[in-house]
Parts: sequence; structure tokens; C-alpha cells
Amino acid sequence: MTRKQERPGITLDEVSKAIIEELQADGRRSYAAIGKVVGLSEAAVRQRVQRLIESGVMQIVAVTDPLQLGFARQAMIGVNVDGPLESVGDALADLEEVDYVVITAGRYDLLVEVVAETDDHLLELISGKIREVEGVVSTETFMYLKLRKQTYSWGVR
Repeated sequence: MTRKQERPGITLDEVSKAIIEELQADGRRSYAAIGKVVGLSEAAVRQRVQRLIESGVMQIVAVTDPLQLGFARQAMIGVNVDGPLESVGDALADLEEVDYVVITAGRYDLLVEVVAETDDHLLELISGKIREVEGVVSTETFMYLKLRKQTYSWGVR
């Protein structure tokens, strides 16, 4: 899924929240092990996890450090827009190198995270793709030098 799609919301009960917390701690944890913690059968956990994924509440993915995988540059790009933010955000989200797009309040209208194979690739991405999107007025690039923390285990409320 390249961008957040509109889906009907689901109500999370305490068991679903506990399942999410278990998977946040270890995304490879077996359904049987989760079932023992939350008091459900393996099949019931599997069904709930599938529903949580299909509803867009969560994804189960391998999180990597792009700099360790051979991508020379990872950057956050602040983008200022003239016109509808959603259409520009969607166009940027469609770019292969873009892995994160948010509409923000503050100095920038959008924040866009990108990964690039080389400095030349990053330059081509910014000048030849991002700045060419209709509605993009200006950009400011913040290149990542070293990843110090990346976590997705914030729990549930």
C-alpha cells in the first residue's frame, strides 16, 4: 500500500489491543504464543490479525535501515505547495523512492521521506521528479547522516 487508503474504522477491544502490542514487540511471534497471552485460540488470533490488517489498523513488515542496505542517501524533504495538498501528496506518494508522506501544520505543507542510491539519484529525484509535480512551490532537504532511533512499539490507547 503506497498511501493510506480510506477504510471504515473498526472498534478495538482490549483483546485486539493486546494482540497489537504483542506484534509490536515481535512481529514474528506465533499466533499460538499470542493466543496464550490474550486467552484466544490460534485460529481466533489469526482471524483477528487478518481483520486488523484488512482494516488498515496495522501492517506487519520488516523495518530496515536503508543506509545499511546500500542506499547512500535517506532524506526528509519539506515541501511547500500552492493548491490542494492532498493531490500533491498523492502524486509524491506515487514516486518509487518515496516511503513516507504526511500533510503537516507549520513551516512545510508536506514532509516527504525518500531513499536514494547515490547523491546523483537524490538530485534527480528532487529536481527531476519532486519539484516537477504540479503545485510544488519549494523544497528543503534534510539529509540523514546516521539513524539513532526508529521504533514502532508505542503501544495502543
